[in-house]
Amino acid sequence: MSRNRFAIALVLTLAACIGTAHAGSKQRPTLPRKSSDARVAVAIYEFTSNLPEISPRGATEQFKTALVQSGQFRVVERAKLDRGVVREKQMNAAGQTTGSTSQQQLRGAEYIFEAEITELGSGTRTSSNGVNIGGLQIGGASNRDEFGIDVSIVDANTGDVVDAISVRKRMKGAARSVGGIGALINRVRAEKGKGGVAYSPEVQHQSTSKDNFDAVLREAIEEAVHELAKRFDASVADSK
Repeated sequence: MSRNRFAIALVLTLAACIGTAHAGSKQRPTLPRKSSDARVAVAIYEFTSNLPEISPRGATEQFKTALVQSGQFRVVERAKLDRGVVREKQMNAAGQTTGSTSQQQLRGAEYIFEAEITELGSGTRTSSNGVNIGGLQIGGASNRDEFGIDVSIVDANTGDVVDAISVRKRMKGAARSVGGIGALINRVRAEKGKGGVAYSPEVQHQSTSKDNFDAVLREAIEEAVHELAKRFDASVADSK
């Protein structure tokens, strides 16, 4: 029985080595933060996305967070005005709060970022492999999908699209399968003259893996923000 357990463990280890997915994230250098007065005022309303895995609202919040954390832009709220700033101004105008919030104008955005996430290709690169040893079958397959983030830079005064950036990312996936362990054990025993074992353990193992979508999306958004910073400040180094 110990030999059978060893064989099973060995096979599962071999299977894990076939078609393994790997997400290679790249750490991007932190940009030097600008003073508030030196930051250009920008707004983003909402991402559009044709990928069911990505929530436009969630992507919008990630993008907004990345813009703020970059320290390069003065981000003005637009998507949630009715749930926050406007409601506060209305309460102030009704005399329900102190101060003069209702008398203050909102800051105008100098530029608007219009962003879209698109699927560029599904299964743009696929591969499969397998091996059969005395009835033991080990197989694996891998594939790559691609998606892109496109951001248009729109002049809020004129409506002109003055620039645009594009970021492309790959998603890696893998599948593994193992079967026929019992058949291999029986064959080995038969060749040693011990005869087959009527109830040799038969193990079927299948597994799939894929790059973490949220992690890859965040990496793509951070790269997009870095590219946007370069458009507005020539001193931002290219860290690619």
